[in-house]
Amino acid sequence: MMKIRFWSSWSIGTRMIFITMLPVVFLFSSFVWYSWYAHRAQVSEELAERGRILAKALAETSEYNVISGNLSDLRLTINGLVQSDKSIFRIDVVDAKQRDAISVASSFAVDAEPHFYEAPIRKQMIWINLFSDNGAPHVSGSSDTKPPTLTTEVVGWVRVTMSPSNMLDKQMRRFLIELAIAAAALAASGVLAYFLARSLTMPLKSSIGALREIRGGNYQVEIAATTGGEIGELQESIKEMSLALNQSKQELENKVAERTKDLVESRNEALKADADKRKLIQKVNSIVEDERKSIAIEIHDELNASLIAARLESQSILHLAGKVEQGPVIDEIKAKSQAITKLTLDLYASGRRLVRRLRPEVLDMLGLHGAVEEMIRHYDGAHPECRFSFHSEGDFSKLESELAISAYRIIQEALSNVLKHATATHAQVALTLSQHDNMLHIEIADDGAGFDTATASSGIGIIGMRERVYALNGVISFASQLTKGTVIAIALPLAWRSEPARAVLA
Repeated sequence: MMKIRFWSSWSIGTRMIFITMLPVVFLFSSFVWYSWYAHRAQVSEELAERGRILAKALAETSEYNVISGNLSDLRLTINGLVQSDKSIFRIDVVDAKQRDAISVASSFAVDAEPHFYEAPIRKQMIWINLFSDNGAPHVSGSSDTKPPTLTTEVVGWVRVTMSPSNMLDKQMRRFLIELAIAAAALAASGVLAYFLARSLTMPLKSSIGALREIRGGNYQVEIAATTGGEIGELQESIKEMSLALNQSKQELENKVAERTKDLVESRNEALKADADKRKLIQKVNSIVEDERKSIAIEIHDELNASLIAARLESQSILHLAGKVEQGPVIDEIKAKSQAITKLTLDLYASGRRLVRRLRPEVLDMLGLHGAVEEMIRHYDGAHPECRFSFHSEGDFSKLESELAISAYRIIQEALSNVLKHATATHAQVALTLSQHDNMLHIEIADDGAGFDTATASSGIGIIGMRERVYALNGVISFASQLTKGTVIAIALPLAWRSEPARAVLA
């Protein structure tokens, strides 16, 4: 859940006023915005309607004046319209060749809209047929046949430019009245929110004072319920709590002595169970490695075999497609077959990498010495920014499988930490099987950044290394200085027993 930080230092009263006024202010802002938008939209719609009607009306009544060239009467009419309506900025009449015939501008309008409303002046032609269908002149009545429809000629245009300033002033006065009413309502809401918040905060202040006395150790607090609802219940609860705490204090003091005795006994039992814990960790590690091995075998024997079969089937489809008549469909089949072949090869390679991570095959085939040597060779080739070297002494062929896999995992985690954190240019792994003390000694040294062993916290990798060492009753130590690299020294007994293990930070 997102934590609201800006009001973490506010008082409850301020928060109550904020919570009450927030929707009111939102509604006020929405109302003001909508009112402003509605008034401006009303002005635009009304101007558009007036402009279109005025242009159309003038176009229908000015046909004769434009055709005859007698524009004085039309100019007087337009001038009267412009002077009588302050929302008209300009009226222009142009002929069919877009030449200005009449142009009348208002002396009252302040500004103009960026566009005008235009209507064509059309020449109206009325055809009167004076003869009947048989050639005789009409005497009376009307013919049932309709006169032919003729296309009228456009002889000019009427363009009306409107001015929104006058109508905007009227709408602005209405908007200001609405704004004043809304602001008065907002102020009234704020005053009401203040008094409502105050009616809640006063009982809360008395409750907080009582709680502070209880925190100070005074459990005999007298607090009266001054209001109802949840706050009244809170005051009653504080009163009951003070009595219950006073009683509980006496009971707890008696129990503390008993619990202290129990805790001492539990601590002694926990120390005795430390050896069992190490055995359990050892067993868990063994089970995990067995399960990894089982999964790796299933991936190698089943999944990878299925992928090989799928690749062969895809290649067979490609071979068969090459024997039939070629065409777009066959080309698509070939492309799909090649894509499947590539996909199965990639999946097979991924499966092989996964098998090596789950259970390094080289550990079973070459033993610990060969597996570590192969690991070092892989790291040295894959990471040219850091050189890796390996040194070993002793015969590792008779190491127990559990000890070998634990040592392998410890070295693997240590080298992974070197790559992630040390920024080293050289790292060395030394593996020594000593018959003198019957121990397997492992040392991983690098020339990287190092760390302060007194203040540095252990990460997941180091914790895992320690647990593996502890499970085998071994000893692990870390020696490091800033900018001078790190040395990890590990000693694992070849025949471990349930004895305490220890870690040393030098």
